[in-house]
Amino acid sequence: MRDLWRSVEKGEWENHTSPVDFLLLGMGNVPSLQAPLFLLSLIIYSVTMVANMLIVVLVVADRHLHTPMYFFLGNLSSLETCYSSTILPRLLASFLTGNRTISAHGCMTQFYFFVELAVSECYLLAMMSYDRYLAICQPLLYASLMTWKVSLQLAAASWLVGLLISTVVTSFLSHLRFCGPNVIDHFFCDFTPLLELACSDTRVISLLASVLSILNAVFPFVFTLASYVCIIAAILRIPSSVGRQKAFSTCSSHLTVVSVFYGILIIVYLMPRTPQLRQLNKVFSFFYTNLTPLVNPLIYSLRNREVREALRKGLSRALANSTSSEYCCAKVVKPPRVHT
Repeated sequence: MRDLWRSVEKGEWENHTSPVDFLLLGMGNVPSLQAPLFLLSLIIYSVTMVANMLIVVLVVADRHLHTPMYFFLGNLSSLETCYSSTILPRLLASFLTGNRTISAHGCMTQFYFFVELAVSECYLLAMMSYDRYLAICQPLLYASLMTWKVSLQLAAASWLVGLLISTVVTSFLSHLRFCGPNVIDHFFCDFTPLLELACSDTRVISLLASVLSILNAVFPFVFTLASYVCIIAAILRIPSSVGRQKAFSTCSSHLTVVSVFYGILIIVYLMPRTPQLRQLNKVFSFFYTNLTPLVNPLIYSLRNREVREALRKGLSRALANSTSSEYCCAKVVKPPRVHT
């Protein structure tokens, strides 16, 4: 692997692999950092999977969480589970084995699911903000407007739009001709690093990507922002401080998640890809793709009283069942008396 890395630096990569493979440079080639980065990524992935799956289980199992708000939260946690699994297992394997090559098909597959889940998350966060808008700004009409049928339709639309957009973009990208070193200066197959390797005309796909970015990232962001402007204005009109605090507590978790998600997203994709800033861009990309799915369930579990209560009851029930099972197993059945 070190010889392969030296050949990349010397511009001799085409002598070492076929054009159907890519080399992901990852987070750098510092051997002393590979073990710490592997452990950090493994901890992040493990906690992310457990935390998000726990949220999904709580939403399904606890009847008090059978509301549209928590239905959307369950969808978000499911999405984050898939999102982490798109990038981190491949990254962990590269840290462990030192093999950073990825096939063209594998690269396109990773890019496809990355785009699909990222777009779906933008729309899902917008749907969640709309749900909070109706709950706070239209409380009397909320039950009739946000029915289970509407919730299912909005969640399904979020997933389907992501699927459609990803199919279109990946189809165009896969038809490009890649030449040169085929070295991706990133830790996963993202759009801009892949486009930099193309030696065919990229004007059409660049224009398409720009239009779709505006429609599927900027529009949901503006919609979410407008929803929260209305929500904050409605909260400020509540006369009592207790009422304002109660209203704000129902949407503060989601507002925090939206701020973290879009804040890092804007930094990653608006930061210039100059040689001096590429490593910093990778760091923010790591936050965006790996830490955001970890942070979201922690925010909801720490800031949301109903989720904390459901978690407490679930743990108490599990502990009680465990204690009961141990007690039953420990009981000694007296042997029958033998009459002489």
